[in-house]
This record gives sequence, structure tokens and C-alpha cells, in this order.
Amino acid sequence: MTKGGMETVEVFTSEDKGRGLKAVKEFLSGEVIFAEPAYAAVVFDSLTHLICHTCFKRQEKLHRCGQCKFAHYCDRTCQRGAWLNHKNECSAIKRHGKAPNENIRLAARIMWRIEREGGGLTEGSLVSIDDLQNHVENFGEEEKKELRADVESFIEFWPPQSQQFGMQYISHIFGVINCNGFTLSDQRGLQAVGVGVFPNLCLVNHHCWPNCTVIFNNGKIELRALGKISPGEELTVSYIDFLNVSEDRRKQLKKQYYFDCTCEHCQKKIKDDLMLAVKEGEHKPSQDMVKEVIQFSKDTLEKINKARSEGVYHEVVKLCRECLKKQEPVLGDTNIYLLRILSIVSEVLSYLQMFEEAADHAKRMVDGYTKIYHPNNAQLGMAMMRAGVTHWHAGFIEAGHGMICKAYAILLVTHGPTHPITKDLEVMRVQTEMELRMFQQNEFMYYKMREAALQNQKIQVMPEPSAEASQDLFVKKQ
Repeated sequence: MTKGGMETVEVFTSEDKGRGLKAVKEFLSGEVIFAEPAYAAVVFDSLTHLICHTCFKRQEKLHRCGQCKFAHYCDRTCQRGAWLNHKNECSAIKRHGKAPNENIRLAARIMWRIEREGGGLTEGSLVSIDDLQNHVENFGEEEKKELRADVESFIEFWPPQSQQFGMQYISHIFGVINCNGFTLSDQRGLQAVGVGVFPNLCLVNHHCWPNCTVIFNNGKIELRALGKISPGEELTVSYIDFLNVSEDRRKQLKKQYYFDCTCEHCQKKIKDDLMLAVKEGEHKPSQDMVKEVIQFSKDTLEKINKARSEGVYHEVVKLCRECLKKQEPVLGDTNIYLLRILSIVSEVLSYLQMFEEAADHAKRMVDGYTKIYHPNNAQLGMAMMRAGVTHWHAGFIEAGHGMICKAYAILLVTHGPTHPITKDLEVMRVQTEMELRMFQQNEFMYYKMREAALQNQKIQVMPEPSAEASQDLFVKKQ
């Protein structure tokens, strides 16, 4: 059944993967295959006072709901737009005394919509909430325990005057959220801020080297083509970040999404050699030395995560420098443990305005990413953008402009020209192009003008490193 803007795709069923979506027409790189609003969505618990509960934009000052004192909005327009979904939630929060966690809030919003419209197909949907997979039968003991706790909390929160649902159906909804909750980002795509359920997106199967990507833009998810897609070709996205060896990706997919990945990249272990690369030549390290350095890297990453969560960024830099000193004689330039440290240290050094050292690490990071990621991978584009901005701040205008241009080309495909981050990048691209012309005409005069400009304006501080940015497509309850 295709309707409501979904005429360009169709549902199919295969023995090995079950349902999926395939293209009905040809798509070119960067084309939007379909856009879909959330069936229901909520802001993460930790950000409920910082993010608009309607458009999921981060704003300096938000208006609070005068009734429940919980929901926050950009303005009256967003507040009015939210009332249909917030009305029942508002009274339930007042009755309950406080707002429950994001899982309960999302389940409740789904149930209230089902109460209004029924559990069948809604306009523009190819599949109903009732027909989405829940994988409850695959839950382990710990997951079953969490499910029972969620169901109990939901029943406590759910108003007695609302339609009553059976335990099995409530469990189905939580199962759907558990394996189909999509990560929502803020307006610039830099931070994960919420979770929503998008039924049509749930039909798109995983592939480690997919032909599509998904972005949240202006209140809807967009499924975008990463390259040419022929009629009849299956549409795929990557549920997780590719920057893991095939064995680890397969374990993660099995644990989070309950299936065994059989894509070519997993079966043939494509790119595993790059991700586990070690130094070659006459001083090639022994296997024992490699194991020791990788274990040291894993231990250091745990310490780094703790220091980042506490905001002790100088300690993060110290740990990264110590780790790089051990890694560099042993690990190859594309080794994922080296790249993870380079990514963290370049971001934190930029935040601390130590731009020259940050630029060196950022260059090595994107050089490694370019050899591993799909050329139109969104993570590659965002990393290239960060590296370009860091180089510009360091005064390396030519290298910075080149990276910003590469990032812009990638994000035009993955995010599209109307996405706020792409618009920001276009402004940067034009600015650095003008500066590059000045630099090439008179290098001495350029630096004099740049120095004067920086002295006369507040230095632009890089955004604080965030541990909340998610690189996985779907939210998994921790």
C-alpha cells in the first residue's frame, strides 16, 4: 500500500531479512527518497528544559507550559502546535505529580495517538504501529526485567479515564520503542536530543555499506540517496557507526537489533585490515606489543570518558597525549584505536583554543577516516567540517578552506542544501574562499588584517565537546 508521498517506494518480503523497502524509480545522489514526520517523539530526560518539545531545537530561552511546568517550547506557535500531543500528557503529569522517564512518555504519546486514531495505518504510512516488530521474544533476562519495570511505571502513569490496554499490547509498544526508537538531533545536527518512532523508516533494513542515509531536518526524518539507486534496488541504511571491525559490528547488531548481519562487508571483513593496521617495515611490532597497546588504548578511553563527563578537559588532553605516545610507534594510520584518540584530542584541544596542535591531530583523523568510510558518509562530512574549522582557527587558511569544501560536498548529499548545518557550512565556504584569495594576493597583509580583526572581536569559542552526540541511527535504552 503506497500513499501520502510514499509512491516512490514499495514494501517487499524476503526469506532471510523479512520486510524491506525497495525503490520504484531511479534516485540520484543526494535525492530525498521520502520524508516522514514522527508518529510520536519526546525530548531526552536530561534536556527537557533546554530543547523545544515540538521542533526539538535548542534555544536560549524557552517558554514553560503553565499547567504541568514540564514541557518547554520556543514560542506560542510551537506550544499551540504541540497541544494535540501534549494535552493528555499535561493532565497526566499533573495527576502523577511528576513526569516519568522518556521511555514511558514516548509509550504514552503512542498510546494516546492510538486512542485517537486506532492502531491501523495512518495517512502516509506503509505499516501500522501494531505491525512493527517488537522482538520481545528475543529479550534476555535483564531486558525482560527492565520491560516489566517499564510496564509497571506506565500503568501507574496512565490515566484511568483513558482507553485501557492489555499488558501484552503495552509490552509490544515498549518492544517497538526498544528496537525502533530513532535518534533525533538538534537543529544543527550536532547533538542527540530526543527519540521518536517513524513507522516507514522502521521498514528500511540495515547494511554496513548502505545506499541511503537518514537525517532529521525541520521536524521530519529524510531518507536520502548516497549514490545512484536503480528501480527495484533495496533501500538500506546503517543502524550503527561503521568505524568498528566486522566482528564487533555483528556483535553490536545482534545484541541491539537481534539479527545476524550477512552483508558483504561483514562476510568478507572488508576494511578490517585498515581498522586494525599496525606499523610496517623493519621495525614492525610484535603481536604481543600490538595487544598491549590496544589494551592500553581501551583502558585510556574509559578514563577519557570519565574525565569528559566531569568536564576535566585538560586531563582528557593529558590522557590522549600519553596514549598517542604509546600508539604511534605501533599502530597504523588507519587503526581505529588511534583514530578514536585523534578524534577526541582534536575536538577538546579546539575547545581549549589550542588550535595548531588540534589541527595536526584533526588532519591525521580525517586522512584515516577518508580511507575507511563511504565517501558520502555523514560522520566523515562532520569530521571534515570540524577539521576545516580548526585549521581556519589555527591560521592554516588554505588547508582549512579545502577541508570545508570537501565537507560541504558531502553534507549536500547527506543533509541537503536546506539543513541548517549545510547553510552554516556554505557561509564558511564563501568566507574562507574570500580569505584565501586575499592570502594568495598578499600573505603579509592578510595576516595583519586577520590579527587586527581577531583583536577587535570576541574570539569564537568552539562548542563544548559533547558526550551526548550519537553515531547510531536508533536509540538503545542503556
